[in-house]
Amino acid sequence: MKLYVDTKAKQVTVSKDPEPKNDQNGNQRSEKGTGRLMWSTQVFVLDETGGEVITITTAGEKPSVMVGQLIDVEQLEAIPWATNGRNGVAFRAISLKPKAGTSAAK
Repeated sequence: MKLYVDTKAKQVTVSKDPEPKNDQNGNQRSEKGTGRLMWSTQVFVLDETGGEVITITTAGEKPSVMVGQLIDVEQLEAIPWATNGRNGVAFRAISLKPKAGTSAAK
């Protein structure tokens, strides 16, 4: 079962430029099955309950977004994980795109 997060009523702002998602050896990870390169983008998500910083992984082209820019997130998936007594939630999306009619803060 996949868990998707509805971002329509949320304001999502890039808080750190996209960077390669690297493995423990410093090599950029690639998506299993397709070989597309993976990217990590830190964002600030704000809604009526407050805000939270999360990192969203995408695969393929490097997202064309920059710090301070409001963005649209296509199919944000929450992926619970547990490893070696640690646990959390990872976030993955199909794409991150600048919100129509917005520009980055200078």
